[in-house]
Amino acid sequence: MPDRYLFLINSLAQGGAERSLVEMLGPLRDSGVEPVVVCLQRSAVGFEDEVDCSGFDLRFLSARRLPGRVVEMRRLIRELEPALVHTTLFDSDLVGRLAAAGLRTPVVTTLANTTYEKERIEGDANLSKWKVEIVRFVDGMTARHLTDHFHAVSHAVKESSVRALGIEPDLVTVVHRGRDIGRLGSRDEARRAQVRAGLGIGDDVFLVLNVGRHEFQKNQVGLIRALRVVAAEHAHVRLLIAGREGNATEALESEIVSEQMDSKVTLLGHRSDIPDLLAAADLFVFPSLWEGLGGAVLEALGAGIPIVASDLPAIREVLVDGGNGILVEPGDVPALAAAVERMITDSEMRDALVGNNRDRFIEMFGIEEASRGMLRLFQSVNSGDISIQQ
Repeated sequence: MPDRYLFLINSLAQGGAERSLVEMLGPLRDSGVEPVVVCLQRSAVGFEDEVDCSGFDLRFLSARRLPGRVVEMRRLIRELEPALVHTTLFDSDLVGRLAAAGLRTPVVTTLANTTYEKERIEGDANLSKWKVEIVRFVDGMTARHLTDHFHAVSHAVKESSVRALGIEPDLVTVVHRGRDIGRLGSRDEARRAQVRAGLGIGDDVFLVLNVGRHEFQKNQVGLIRALRVVAAEHAHVRLLIAGREGNATEALESEIVSEQMDSKVTLLGHRSDIPDLLAAADLFVFPSLWEGLGGAVLEALGAGIPIVASDLPAIREVLVDGGNGILVEPGDVPALAAAVERMITDSEMRDALVGNNRDRFIEMFGIEEASRGMLRLFQSVNSGDISIQQ
């Protein structure tokens, strides 16, 4: 009988953590694992249909409050008898840890972001500092006492989580996330022309793409301000922002209107055709203020598109400055504008990055290697022998 792994996540909404889980399910099943995905809630947009149509066991908890969710999840663990429970994102971490308490089922938690760094706590006006401290206290207590092992998506996330949550470094294994290069496809002229025609964008436009939900973290307001500087000298530049609405949507819309950038910037909203958008674009820009790894950067790397991104510890694990893109100081609008302008004017650099990025992706971030790493981790937890290199 194959090992059954129970994957608990908040939802399958469009996002990096959600995409990473969905990408991993197929290779795990091919390895003889029986994945069961459990979501705390449904999502209007995202990956539910993709998982369901692929024949995976997908379930949703009916309870809406923590006590009911814990009881319901505990019942599922007893019924399904999984080899382990894997949790992703705080709400699911809390439910999964409490539900498995006292049972023999080990719990593995994915650490997906640098959640408790000062850049987030002090910089994001949408956050309440005292609420974040309460969350960190609860997260740390349940992590230290109710979690058997941790998976960090990057060394930067491992270091941040060890420091913020007080967990032992030896209990954290780094396995970089991966993406399916077959799903991303190739960037050829025919595909580029077809996608651009569908978007109403001509071949003479220098097309910049950003992918991410509308959140303060993603700093898309800073990107719009940088593009305004660039557009003053390069009238043929345009920016597409693909991602669902969030706490920064109003600010983005206001910035576009106030800077009179409505002819240069388009908010596409949620899109299920990100690989096609990458094939149509000339440049991918990722100006985040903090990141755990940056799933959208992985997809841009795999698509072989030139990249400008924030110089963050996690992003440096994905990109080599100069070799796979240009890294700029987070939040530095003039530096971001200068990097975009350099990409527009330096076609030789862009051409070199296309091959470099595709090669680095295949070497380090393919879904097969990422899934093998996760499977080794799960098997080590089950055997009680965490012998994976940290």
